[in-house]
Amino acid sequence: MDWQVVIANFPLLMSGLAKSVQLTLVSIVFSLPLGCLIAIGRLSHRRWLRGACTAFVNVLRSNPLILILFWFYFLVPLITGRNVNDLTSIIVAFIVFFAAYFTEIVRSGIQSVGAKQIQAGLSSGLTYAQTMRHIILPQAIRAMLPALITQCIVVFQGTTVVYIIGYSELLHTAVSIAERTVRPVELYVTVAAIYFVVCYGFSRVARYFEKEAV
Repeated sequence: MDWQVVIANFPLLMSGLAKSVQLTLVSIVFSLPLGCLIAIGRLSHRRWLRGACTAFVNVLRSNPLILILFWFYFLVPLITGRNVNDLTSIIVAFIVFFAAYFTEIVRSGIQSVGAKQIQAGLSSGLTYAQTMRHIILPQAIRAMLPALITQCIVVFQGTTVVYIIGYSELLHTAVSIAERTVRPVELYVTVAAIYFVVCYGFSRVARYFEKEAV
């Protein structure tokens, strides 16, 4: 094998990795708060709100990410009536899709705190939203951290599917270089090593918080 091709194209691979990381961060920054709101809606006493949030989660979690990506890739231009760049479609699809998964993590975290604390907050005069913001969520976050970090790893791994519509993240960059240099083995081994380092590093962080939470 000729590893010179990896060395010569390492800056390009790092550029692809940077785009993967940027997409991951943007997705998490927007999908996690959205997931928190939907989780609160899922636990609401209002039946219509609980039903709408539950339907959102079930529909999104019952479909693969690549299909959701295609939905928004073709749907966003139809809704807006104008051409939308690929990145916008990707970001919208990722935010909506992963919000459904964050919803279930947050819902489990809130339920682990216990209904009595919610009742205590309400009986002290706080609204439901204030009870969640000031009492429940701060406690639930500690219990949720390992699962949240694990889900963030899944988001990072999920960025590989955008390769299918030509966005130059890490995998797409490696494929382009492999086609040009006819050195797929070296490049795919390198990409696998990069994913391993990033994901294993974050898994160790998740394990640390898991031990801290015990």
